Amino acid sequence: MTVGTVALVSLLAFEALAVGTAMPTVARSLDGLALYGLAFGGPFAAGVVAMVLSGIWCDARGPRPAMWHGLVWFVVGLVVAGTAPVMGALVVGRVVQGFGSGLLSVALYVIVGQAYPEELHRRIFAAFAAAWVVPSLVGPAVAGLIVEHLGWRWVFLVVPAVAVPAVLLVHPGLRSIGRGAATGVPAGARVRIGWAGGAGVSAALLHIGGQQRGAVAVVVTAVAVAGLLVCAPRLLPAGFLRSAHGLPTVIGLRGLASGAFVGAEVVIPLMLSRERGFTPTAAGLVLTVGALSWSVGSWIQGRIPQPASRATLPRTGLTLITAGIATVAATVAPGVPVAVGVLGWALAGLGMGLLYPSLSVLTLELSAPGEQGRSSSSLQLGDSLFAATVLALTGAVLAAGSAPGPRDYLVTLAVAAGLALLGATLAPRVTPPARPR
Repeated sequence: MTVGTVALVSLLAFEALAVGTAMPTVARSLDGLALYGLAFGGPFAAGVVAMVLSGIWCDARGPRPAMWHGLVWFVVGLVVAGTAPVMGALVVGRVVQGFGSGLLSVALYVIVGQAYPEELHRRIFAAFAAAWVVPSLVGPAVAGLIVEHLGWRWVFLVVPAVAVPAVLLVHPGLRSIGRGAATGVPAGARVRIGWAGGAGVSAALLHIGGQQRGAVAVVVTAVAVAGLLVCAPRLLPAGFLRSAHGLPTVIGLRGLASGAFVGAEVVIPLMLSRERGFTPTAAGLVLTVGALSWSVGSWIQGRIPQPASRATLPRTGLTLITAGIATVAATVAPGVPVAVGVLGWALAGLGMGLLYPSLSVLTLELSAPGEQGRSSSSLQLGDSLFAATVLALTGAVLAAGSAPGPRDYLVTLAVAAGLALLGATLAPRVTPPARPR
């Protein structure tokens, strides 16, 4: 079961990363540049809706139906995309695939919560983190080789051959879960799905806005951010906006960390190539250092003794992310060696490795009975929506002038470090308030 779940996480990660490598070739081959933004925004929007639906479904009937439906949608979407004769058909396949990914990602978290003893949760989530790290290291390169030697269609078609056996490995373990945790469809489920649709459309607009320039980009991005501000809080735990103690703060910390890390990650290669003359390969190797240290951090948190306080690992992780990004920002100055920035990015990756699995564990631990699906959905929604928003705003800053310069890099990195620092300040609030006697 563990092999199967980790394999599924790896496949979801590989597909998310490999498509970015293949898509320029796809757009040229299918003459579909006009739909390029929608090929990314569409599946993201579908994934947002699917995460909410999967959370409701898992709590009502257990994770088995969401797992199987997620697999079917994921595989069908990949096959449609891989055999698409025109760009429009490929976009449809990508949307179907994104919907399946959203169903699967939440169901996997619920499976961990219901099938594994609590003392193993940190190790399982550490394995999930490692399952993302390996594709981030080799996924783009493997996708590039597939595109060059087999054709871009196989980037989509090769994944189902592994996804189906992986789910078959998980299936026997699902029998032990059954519907024991089922609580029935919660009240307000349809309204929640409606808000998810609004958040998904807004997230898609963020991706599309990133492909535009000038006033159009500003208008589309502003509309998208406004839509997210209206819809997203209704999908997250009550008290999220005020960082209430317990689960709302856990969800918020995951979003802040994701936004901080992604916001810095997109700036580093651009800064190194334009200001320090790095080749794309060399700049990519710097990012690889962060991915490797992320894996190390995940391994460490899975094997150290349980901290006395729930806040220890989140606070330590966010502090390292803050320090790491601030160190990277120092390399904006020409006199600071690039090695300093590499060290900083390694610190940030280490912090993410300590933080991410620990927040996943806290999400399951703090969830009320029968609400692990909803909580897991909120955790991943916050992660995705924060990252998408920060990416859009970072892109807007970098594209504001004729060409990005040191001041733009410094501003974006300072914002990223500020998000992580805010998270470190709020970390003690992951502990639920003491109940009055």
